[in-house]
Amino acid sequence: MSMAETGGANGGRQITPMEITEDRILGGRIRLRQPKQGYRAAIDPVFLAASVPAVRGDRVLDLGMGVGAAALCLALREPGCRVSGIEINRDLVRLAADNIALNDVGARVDVMVGDLIRPPSRLVPGSFHHVMANPPYVEEGAGTPSPDPGKARANIEGEATLGHWVRMGLMMLRPRGTLTIVHRADRLDGLLAELYGKAGGIVVFPLWPDQTSRPAKRVLIRAVKGSLTPLRLAAGLVLHEAGGGYSASADQILRDGASLPL
Repeated sequence: MSMAETGGANGGRQITPMEITEDRILGGRIRLRQPKQGYRAAIDPVFLAASVPAVRGDRVLDLGMGVGAAALCLALREPGCRVSGIEINRDLVRLAADNIALNDVGARVDVMVGDLIRPPSRLVPGSFHHVMANPPYVEEGAGTPSPDPGKARANIEGEATLGHWVRMGLMMLRPRGTLTIVHRADRLDGLLAELYGKAGGIVVFPLWPDQTSRPAKRVLIRAVKGSLTPLRLAAGLVLHEAGGGYSASADQILRDGASLPL
């Protein structure tokens, strides 16, 4: 059991319990403590981490780290890289720190409190080889917020818009560094607009639900800072077989921690 702050009726702060579950991802190799209610890590951060082209010696920044699912997946796949995370929600920062300790990666993964508009001073621009992000999927005012405050904060943009996420990511990258984002396919136009003139070598990688004609709901996007290479639309990955189970390629990523070259 953890404790979380909520707003009181009189405008003050009160402490309420937040129930925590401990789950396992990547075939049980990663232990993940997360809130029982609200936003819970699903497959998106796993695919995000799998698609980051980090190698030994690289530094990676995880924007909006949450409880650390993507960072832990990347650290497991590439033990030679170092991952730093920034997260605005202090309760999630505490859980991320717990998860870092639980998985014994404290020498290679760290988390700090901060937001994209006013980043911590310890984050030095131009110091990362790669940046990855799983931003909120819904524009403020474009959807009905979840009644659960934690899920609403995770799913709906607040003060930090999609543009802030892209600009922060590019600012933190070294020249020729990569920015990788997982997002809703119906916001692809906004993402490309934010990247236009600021990065190139863009790869759009759809995550197809199955082998039917159903459209992709999620896309992975990778851009290279300072590149002039034209955009490329990749074939993407089929997530499910006809019977409903994961495809062999998706299963290798979700269970075995395989990489996902874009």
